[in-house]
Amino acid sequence: MTATDEALDLARVAVAAAAEKKAQDIVVLDVSDQLVITDCFVIASAPNERQVQAIVDEVEEMLRRHGAKPTRREGAREGRWVLLDFVDVVVHVQHTEERGFYGLDRLWKDCPRVEFPEAVVDVPADTAGPTG
Repeated sequence: MTATDEALDLARVAVAAAAEKKAQDIVVLDVSDQLVITDCFVIASAPNERQVQAIVDEVEEMLRRHGAKPTRREGAREGRWVLLDFVDVVVHVQHTEERGFYGLDRLWKDCPRVEFPEAVVDVPADTAGPTG
């Protein structure tokens, strides 16, 4: 079994929203063979709580415009790991430290990754200025 087209469409919207707010290391995993309760995990991270919240707000807004509302939202008060459950897609936005510690990518490494070009966020090469 693979993720439904509807789940992949929701995941694509979530990825684009997260990328818009400069989320780091955006990954989409097709967990449909392992879980019966959802098809995809979208995992993204940010270096601080404010950016985690900005990403969460953008994901919620863009998916709402797409006709999806989360059935569950957890962790928003702490701002270090927010889970948004859209039934077919579960979005995890984590502080960079939590992402490294809990290792969702490692826990679900047997699940296929779904690649979206929207997941690629341009990062400035070197902000230190010219050398010399």
